[in-house]
Amino acid sequence: MNTRYLIALLALAGTSAFAQTPAPTPGTNTPRIDQREARQQARIAQGAASGSLTPKETQRLEKEQARIDKVETQAKADGQVTARERAKLTAMQDGASRDIHRKKHNARVAGNGG
Repeated sequence: MNTRYLIALLALAGTSAFAQTPAPTPGTNTPRIDQREARQQARIAQGAASGSLTPKETQRLEKEQARIDKVETQAKADGQVTARERAKLTAMQDGASRDIHRKKHNARVAGNGG
């Protein structure tokens, strides 16, 4: 019974937080960048869960994602994401994607001296 109540409460909290998020300014809309960021986060989470990423590798990849997010926030700060800023974000995401692939497919596994 308590579990159902907790799940319902979390669901309500999630929808109310979503409803309060302000709509992005038209010039700052970056759906492709946001979708790619979400996919990369999922890849990192999957690698951490499967053990193909060590805790240290996971931490470094998460920091890289945070840097990309910070650059995106700075690009949106003036109300317009320029083509140059989008290109920079795309290049950063390309590098992060390569890093995720390399880290997930190297010989290191979680619990093996990371």
